Amino acid sequence: MERSIIIAPSILSADFSDMRREMDVVRESGTPWVHIDVMDGLFVPNITFGPKFISDIRKHSELFFDTHLMIVDPIRYVKNFSDCGSDCITVHVEACKDVVATLNEIKKHGKKCGLSLNPATDIHALDPYLDMVDLVLVMSVNPGFGGQSLIAECLDKVRYLNEVRGDRKYKISIDGGVNAKTIESVYESGVDVAVTGSAFFNSTDKKGFVSSFSQGKSN
Repeated sequence: MERSIIIAPSILSADFSDMRREMDVVRESGTPWVHIDVMDGLFVPNITFGPKFISDIRKHSELFFDTHLMIVDPIRYVKNFSDCGSDCITVHVEACKDVVATLNEIKKHGKKCGLSLNPATDIHALDPYLDMVDLVLVMSVNPGFGGQSLIAECLDKVRYLNEVRGDRKYKISIDGGVNAKTIESVYESGVDVAVTGSAFFNSTDKKGFVSSFSQGKSN
């Protein structure tokens, strides 16, 4: 049976002036997930959304909200991002003062928990926490802005996470530079979830995009 991966459009590349419609566009494409990048201007050089934004779009969407916190000391805001409607909250290993406490705080609020790392961070930084997480997010660009090219070496991290997964239940996600040129190699690396921003929102056939990319093929 042919393997299928989840395509998670990143709303960082959506039209912010008509976000309700953009959420409908994601839903109509057939994918069950949407990726929400939260940036604080400190951990990464950009500022995006807060809990109210997520709460507002939650009222109009039943999609799985994959909330990616690119913020310093994220444990401070776990409750806020849980209460606003996130389904999974992913934090960065580089941004946490206490990774275990932060992951446990996410679990305490009944959310799936994810852990991410930047391209320059050694994959083994995640080893102590792999038994705790529901999602591992491999950044394949330096976080902060959309439209960057995928750093191919990051696919080795995906392969490693597959090798050591064993009976663990975590999903492996990749974020950055996923497009028609890279989807085949991304798929073959063994990811479960592929985050894609501008490639999805610039596509004229988004349903075809999701159908093809979920099979590791460009449309």
